[in-house]
Amino acid sequence: MCHMNLPPPAPTLSTPAWRPAAAFEALGPGFATAVAPQPLPSPQWLAHSPSLASEMGLSDWMASEDALLTLSGQRLAGGATPLASVYSGHQFGVWAGQLGDGRALLLGELQTPAGQRLEVQLKGCGMTPYSRGADGRAVLRSSIREFLCSEAMHALGIPTTRALALIGSPLPVRRETVETAAVVTRVAPSFLRFGHFEHFAHQDPGVGHGHLRRLLDHVIAFHYPQCAAARVPALALLEAVSRRTARLMADWQAVGFCHGVMNTDNMSLLGLSIDYGPFGFLDAFDPLHICNHTDSQGRYAFGRQPSVAYWNLHALAQALLPLTDGDIDTARAALEPFKAEFSDAVQARLRAKLGLASAQPDDAALIDDLLKLWSTQRADYTRSWRAMSSFDSAEGASNRRLRDQHIDPAGFEAWSARYARRLRAEGSSDARRAAAMDSVNPKYVLRNHLAETAIRQAQAGDFGELRRLLQVLRAPFDEQPEHEALAAAPPDWAQHLEVSCSS
Repeated sequence: MCHMNLPPPAPTLSTPAWRPAAAFEALGPGFATAVAPQPLPSPQWLAHSPSLASEMGLSDWMASEDALLTLSGQRLAGGATPLASVYSGHQFGVWAGQLGDGRALLLGELQTPAGQRLEVQLKGCGMTPYSRGADGRAVLRSSIREFLCSEAMHALGIPTTRALALIGSPLPVRRETVETAAVVTRVAPSFLRFGHFEHFAHQDPGVGHGHLRRLLDHVIAFHYPQCAAARVPALALLEAVSRRTARLMADWQAVGFCHGVMNTDNMSLLGLSIDYGPFGFLDAFDPLHICNHTDSQGRYAFGRQPSVAYWNLHALAQALLPLTDGDIDTARAALEPFKAEFSDAVQARLRAKLGLASAQPDDAALIDDLLKLWSTQRADYTRSWRAMSSFDSAEGASNRRLRDQHIDPAGFEAWSARYARRLRAEGSSDARRAAAMDSVNPKYVLRNHLAETAIRQAQAGDFGELRRLLQVLRAPFDEQPEHEALAAAPPDWAQHLEVSCSS
C-alpha cells in the first residue's frame, strides 16, 4: 500500500464532496489496493465535458485550480481514497490470469444534484500493483480518442462510461516512439467488470467464494435490486446482465461501432461501453472489418461482436457457478434470453433507421438485403443510412440521387421498389419519416481520420480541432452546416490508418 502524502485542498464552496467508492468500501481490501497517484507534471487543461460537469454539479469547480490539480494527480481530494482494483479475464479468448487497474485509479465517488452516485477514475496517473511492469501512464494520442469517443457515444444514446476532463503534460512517455502523457477523468456508476467475478472464481475456494458472495451482494444491492428476491440471485443477475449486454451489442451494430478489444476484463457488468482502446466506426460497410491492428485473427471483427459478447457471458456464467449450486445447465439457461433480446433490439433499431413505424414479418429480409447490397459495394455506413431519409416513397418515384450512389443501381432500384411498397402500406408520411430517420441516423461520428487530425494538431500544440470535434459530436444528429466537412466521406489517406492496443 502506498502512503497518501499529497497536500489536501483548501475547502471552498465549489469543492466536491468526495467520499470513498461504495463498491470497494463494502467489498474490502481483497478487491483493491490504496495507491497514491503519481502527479502529472506541468498539467494543462486540454478539454472538458461541460454537459457532464453540469450533470455532476461541478461546473464552477472545473474552472478552479483545485480541479486541475486534483484531476492531474497533483492534489489528493479531501474525502477521496484512490484505489486500484484487481480483476482477471480472458484476453482474445485465452485465460490471462490476474490483471487489474494498471493505469487507472478510482479517486472515489460523488453524488450528482439528481442523487446519482458516480465513481470517478483517473486514467494515466502512474503505476499500480497491477501495472505488470508498465509505467501506468497514458499517452496524449489514446487519451484524446477515449475522451472524444466516451462523450460521442453518450450523445448517440449508447450506454457508456463518460469522460469529464482531459489534461495534458510535456512528460515524455515511450511507446513505439516517444510521446507525451495525458490523463483522462473517467466517470461511471460503476467500473465493475466480468473480470471481477472471474478473478475471485479462480482463487482458492476458501477465500474466493466469500469474495464472490460479497461482490454479488454488492452488485445486486446497488445496480440490480430486482434480482434480490429471486430464488437464485446469481442466476437472476446473470440473465439481467445478459439482457443489458445484448441491447448494448444492438446499439453498437446499429451505429457501426467496433470496440476492438472485447476481452472479458473490458466487459461492464452494467452493460456500458468501457475501455476505449483500438476502437473505430465503420467507414466502408464490411461485416468482417477489423479495427484493431493487433487482432491478427479477426476475433473481434465488427460482425462477430454479438457472438463474442455471448462467449464472454459464458465466461461470466462459469465464474458465478459457485453461487448457483454449480449447475452449469441452469447457468447456461440464464444466458438464453441474450439471443432473443439481441435479435429484437437490433431489428428495432434497424427498422427505426429505415423509418419503419411498425414491425412486419418481411422486415428482416428487407433490412438484410439492403445491408448485403451495401456490403457488396462497401458503401459508407454512416452516410448511406443518413441519405436514406431523402427517399421518396411515391409510386413511380425515381430516387435517382440515391440510386446513383450505388455501384449496382439496378440492385438498389429493385430493393427500393420493395421499400416504397412497405412504406406506402403503413401510410408513411415522407416528411415525418425523414425527421424520424434523421433523429436516429447520425450525421457525425468519430471516424478515425477525424480523431487523427485532432491528435496530430494537438501533438503540435493546437487543441482547437479537439474542442471543435467535441462540440460537433455532442449533437451528432443535427445538421451543422458550418461543420459539413466533418460529415464528408473519409479521405484516401484514412484507409492506411491503423490503431492497436498500444497506448
